[in-house]
Amino acid sequence: MRKTTLLTAACLVFGMATAQVRPFEPETLFPEKNEKSKFHTVSGERHGPSFFRKFEFPEVEYKPGEKLTFDKYHTVEVMYHWYETWAKQYPDIVDLYVVGQSFEGRPIYQMTLTNKKTGKDTDKPAAYFEGGRHSGEITSSESILWLTQHLLEGYGKDAEITALIDTKAIYLRPQNNPDGSNLYLYTEQRNRSTVRPTDNDRDGLLDEDPEEDLDGDGVIYQMRKKAVTDEEKEKANFVIDPKDPKGRLMERTFPGKGEYLMYTEGYDNDGDGSYNEDGIGGLDLHRNYPENWRPNSGGDLTGRGYTQGGAGEYPLSELESRATVLWMLSHPNISVVNSMDTRVPMHLRAPSTSKSEERMYPEDLAIYKEMDQLGLSFTAYPWAGDVYETYATRYKVNSMTGDPLKPEPLFGHGPDFGYFYYGSIWYGDELWNNGAMKDYDGDGIYDDYDGLMWDDEANDSKGFKPWTAFTHPVLGEVEIGGFHPKFFGQNGPPWQLEDWAKKQALFNLAMAKRLPQLAISDLKVQKLADGEFEITLDWSNAGQLPVALEQAKLVKIVQEDRVSLDFDKELTKGYEDAQVKITAPSLHDKTVYSGYTGVGEKKTATFRVKVEGNEPVKGKVKLSSTRGGYLEREFTLNQQ
Repeated sequence: MRKTTLLTAACLVFGMATAQVRPFEPETLFPEKNEKSKFHTVSGERHGPSFFRKFEFPEVEYKPGEKLTFDKYHTVEVMYHWYETWAKQYPDIVDLYVVGQSFEGRPIYQMTLTNKKTGKDTDKPAAYFEGGRHSGEITSSESILWLTQHLLEGYGKDAEITALIDTKAIYLRPQNNPDGSNLYLYTEQRNRSTVRPTDNDRDGLLDEDPEEDLDGDGVIYQMRKKAVTDEEKEKANFVIDPKDPKGRLMERTFPGKGEYLMYTEGYDNDGDGSYNEDGIGGLDLHRNYPENWRPNSGGDLTGRGYTQGGAGEYPLSELESRATVLWMLSHPNISVVNSMDTRVPMHLRAPSTSKSEERMYPEDLAIYKEMDQLGLSFTAYPWAGDVYETYATRYKVNSMTGDPLKPEPLFGHGPDFGYFYYGSIWYGDELWNNGAMKDYDGDGIYDDYDGLMWDDEANDSKGFKPWTAFTHPVLGEVEIGGFHPKFFGQNGPPWQLEDWAKKQALFNLAMAKRLPQLAISDLKVQKLADGEFEITLDWSNAGQLPVALEQAKLVKIVQEDRVSLDFDKELTKGYEDAQVKITAPSLHDKTVYSGYTGVGEKKTATFRVKVEGNEPVKGKVKLSSTRGGYLEREFTLNQQ
């Protein structure tokens, strides 16, 4: 298969960048298509990639159709097929490349969308949108796919989309974790993020206690067991929620106060008394960013500090998160980011470890709050705000104890990296809401009861499996049932997919439309006496964001906007004897440093040039801004 060049633009070894041209070769890029690949068993010993085809879900499209629709979820291969197709179909505005490789060796595709005739993507203001970081949170990837198709089909037809692609660069990554998505959609297994073998229960074994599909229906549900023995009664911490007359919903209580024990479907493979606590993988790519990272549980030797589950061995220890961060740092022209998950739902932003007012510049926080409201205007999510307070305390009280919820930090978190380290508008939005569309009982909380009621009312009760008797070889008589974990809990039923993907994509598009944009309003050349000329450039920021947040200035991710003149080198060599001498500004590098251009702000830069001789001299004025774009204009100095 021929395709657009795939450029490996992010390194696979920490701290080292590479640039290697690679053809698209499915048999080598995808380990499951390589007959020489060895695959793992789910038994505590890993033998190569986690690919084994055990089950196909009716909610998933496994082979691309003639037309891309959003009435089913799509595998990595199907998404990549469409990216391949679009790269051929729209060569003037699309670049497709491999930005890195996953842990198991799968390619991580990324698309740059910009009009190549109007300049390089790195010379334009830019936005970056990503999905698929968490294995099972696949609605986020669908939103990227929907946005990609929307932009491509709208180019040349929709005036705003056309102007956006002509003047900006949009970077799109649908699958940041193809291993996890592959595992999720081809098997009954689930995991949090990367499939790297991990000792989650710290017993020295890797992935030795995964969930199992005991009843063979291809889905890992829950098990409930009525407490019978004294030992079971001491541990029982669930009761049937009386709000549901059908007895389907379980409510957590204190150990010894319940009537049931709850498990996810499976066995206690390692015999430690806990069920399914060490499944495939377990690291969390969304706790692996370098900003305010903390070690995994057990990594604090004092026992008195903060740790962070899923953090990895060190910041950016995982290839997938590394591919994101290194790409971002090599593209500081990006002002707006959304790296999405499921399933709160919420427009989720920094800070993750402190109150917004304590650490954010007021000017930046005001922009973020404006973006919060912009997002809600498209999505109508119940929440928009920061991770530390809004996310952690959104339900106000602990439903079991009644205690008020307190802010809780998340370390190594994407939104904190995005703002504090990278100085951008960076969201980690959460899509879908486990069916909790309405607050049916009026308690102010969108919970499983609301999801169950909506499932009955609008989804023909397809999202909940009735509790069904099953004889467990160790636990004895149990019941298997509960919410469908993949296509109700983490992601919606397919008929809900396009609505959620679309409204989130439209918010991302709206943010992209607000990118900063320097625009030259006037270039004046005035002839003075004795071969001198005065050159004046006027420009403004025509976008709806400043070219730099205050935080971006602090961490020096952006440079000041600057203006310079450019002449043929033969004309300027020789300093005092040169044919063309820039006499003002007096700085040695002859650059006008203009600070950072705010929204609607107008600025001017003036140069003086001395020209020897009577021949016309051509030159360029260059306006350069890290996030506002790069522009140049030609002029002629004519003595006549």
